[in-house]
Amino acid sequence: MSSPKPSRNPNRSSGSEPRKQSEGYQGGKPRYDGGKPRPRADKPRYGDDKPRYKDAKPGDGKPIYRDDKPRRSDGKPRYDGGKPRYKEDKSRSGDGRPRTKDERPRYSDSKPRYEGGKSRPQGERSREGGDSFRSRTTSGLSSKFSGGDPALGEGDDVQDETDLIYGRHAVEAALQAQRPLNRVWVNDRIRYDPRFLSLIDEAKASGAVIDEVDTKRLNQITAGANHQGIAAQAAAHAYHDLDEMIETALEATKIPVIIAADGITDPHNLGAILRTAEALGAQGMVIPQRRAVGVTATVAKVAAGALERLPVARVVNLRRALETLKEKGFWIYGLASAASQPVHRTTFDRPTVIVVGAEGSGLSLTVQQSCDTLVSIPLRGTVPSLNASVATGMALYEIYRNQWMMQQQISSLQNQKQNSINKQGQLFSQDGIEA
Repeated sequence: MSSPKPSRNPNRSSGSEPRKQSEGYQGGKPRYDGGKPRPRADKPRYGDDKPRYKDAKPGDGKPIYRDDKPRRSDGKPRYDGGKPRYKEDKSRSGDGRPRTKDERPRYSDSKPRYEGGKSRPQGERSREGGDSFRSRTTSGLSSKFSGGDPALGEGDDVQDETDLIYGRHAVEAALQAQRPLNRVWVNDRIRYDPRFLSLIDEAKASGAVIDEVDTKRLNQITAGANHQGIAAQAAAHAYHDLDEMIETALEATKIPVIIAADGITDPHNLGAILRTAEALGAQGMVIPQRRAVGVTATVAKVAAGALERLPVARVVNLRRALETLKEKGFWIYGLASAASQPVHRTTFDRPTVIVVGAEGSGLSLTVQQSCDTLVSIPLRGTVPSLNASVATGMALYEIYRNQWMMQQQISSLQNQKQNSINKQGQLFSQDGIEA
């Protein structure tokens, strides 16, 4: 058997009775029953003699702590949702001197920069640094090089002075037409290409700078366009005079055709129209200055060399230009989807002007009023309209098909007349022999 454990209290015997609980526990109630322990009645509670906040100190009769000092800002809150107040008679250093430059506006006295509306326009900001922060151009040269590249004119605005052309066909046409070039960028594949070798040498002899660069540099110059390994910086496109273009067209053929673009804003459409017009034998093109795209690098690239062979006149007022063409004997045809007369049933037997509008808006009302005839291209599908360049190509093809058929009829009539004359001559000769 195990021996009994010794008692913790050596003065207490094992057989003695347990100690009675004091009366402070109120009849033997346990000290902790889930709440706070109850203090003894004969002892003060903890903290009863501790002075409360802003009370007088016990036993001294002195005023409340810091009660003799005035509150900050005379009882007003330091920040009430508005601007912080400043003491006008106190300098920043606190030495009693008057505040320097007190007439200057303080922080946040002016209107906040952004209050939920539009922010301040960036044009109001001025930055120092000279040509590096001039306005950039989006036509002509790439915007990445309009801010100060020495190769492109020390950051000058080249929108009206230079033009960037790129692509094999566009640059080849410019070289063949002997267009003045300031600089030509080529990669190693194009530099020694037999098709470009002689042309590049001629451009170099005429004063152009030939730079052999890598593809990365060409991508930077053309802003990532499809340059095909060659780009050139040329003088800005020289627009032709309208009167001179009309005289040249009338001298070139009996029934010349001129294209007039009304509100074409997409450079790809304008370039495609130029390429189609030159391929089908048109004698010129008229574009307005306002609300329309001009001849840009993209237009020259899409035109694929047509700009070097097709004259383009840029006029201030397209309606006035159409009136001038009327005075010279041209008949004005406007392409309109709502026109009742189809283009394939129209006879183009005189000098012709085809006016084409944008794909969305079409011809303007004033231009429609200036047209002699409105024609349409019949559509069989559900698409309501055609692309401007596609519609121009279809109309031009129909015009030249009509003229070709007329020429065939005239040639046939002339042949028949000549055959009849020959037969009559043979009859007369036979009658003379018989006589």
